[in-house]
Amino acid sequence: MQIVLQHIKPTYMMDAEINASDIYLQKNIVFNSGEFYLIKANSGNGKSSLLNFIYGVNSNYSGKITFSTNDQSSFKIDKLSYVFQDFKLFEALSVIENIQIKNKLTNFKTDLQIETLLQKVGLLHKKNALVKTLSLGQRQRVSIIRALCMPFEFLLLDEPFSHLDNDNIKILTTIIEKQCKAQNAGIILTTLNNDYLFNYDSILNL
Repeated sequence: MQIVLQHIKPTYMMDAEINASDIYLQKNIVFNSGEFYLIKANSGNGKSSLLNFIYGVNSNYSGKITFSTNDQSSFKIDKLSYVFQDFKLFEALSVIENIQIKNKLTNFKTDLQIETLLQKVGLLHKKNALVKTLSLGQRQRVSIIRALCMPFEFLLLDEPFSHLDNDNIKILTTIIEKQCKAQNAGIILTTLNNDYLFNYDSILNL
């Protein structure tokens, strides 16, 4: 699968704000499944917007985004999985209920596999806790596990480790890399800093 961006520009930004961008206003930017991409930018430079454009939840841009697969007629949003910066969890539901909302649609993971992932990220004991009782770091881990409970060709990660310590980041990068390699899936990760957490195929400044 490929994601192709052509002359993309957020409608709320002036050309002068993005004239140094490696992505915005560029003629042809291609993301290939199986490859890892790091998108670097300061706060307010459109990192979340870019991922939202790709995912289709924000159409406030000019330019064109296209997708190609071996069978283009089968392209659906479920070829993309997304870890939102604000998590998009249901606070009144438990950890396991939030995860199962997605997994019941995909039947991608067994209950044992989900519990194993929760154990690896130190949240098995919080399995039945309501999300509203969790810390930001715990919520971030839940959102990542939920995103892995579906088959995908690209994993979109919007500052996915911003509330986590180094030990948890190391655990999660190992889990994510293994899951992506198993599916020959690509990663598009946004960050504010210079932490090179994966072996990226390309690093782009937004």
